[in-house]
Amino acid sequence: MADDQLSLVFSALADPRRRDIVARLAAGDATVNDLAEPYDVTVQAVSKHIKVLEDAGLVSRSRDAQRRPCHLEAEVFDLMTKWIERYRREAEERFRRLDALLEQMGEQSATGTQGKEAAS
Repeated sequence: MADDQLSLVFSALADPRRRDIVARLAAGDATVNDLAEPYDVTVQAVSKHIKVLEDAGLVSRSRDAQRRPCHLEAEVFDLMTKWIERYRREAEERFRRLDALLEQMGEQSATGTQGKEAAS
């Protein structure tokens, strides 16, 4: 289930307009009309983008009298962060091993050069 949601989240965030909507919602709740304002597209088009974000669990809508504000669901970012962090740690470990190997090779090269100079 987590992998399916993760796929939905990354797919939803693949669109730059949806990433911008998420960034704007990070500053606070907003209506579809508010979110559609800076774009040269219809409110219906922005509503479709919000529906994709809702399906991914990134956004929810509530009812406040006549308003239906969109709200960013930050908990989903925890799922993404855990997934990214796991691979970041693995990459760092590979870099540490590579650094150690390069350092060892450098020491062997320096020792080999010193040995040749002493023999001449």
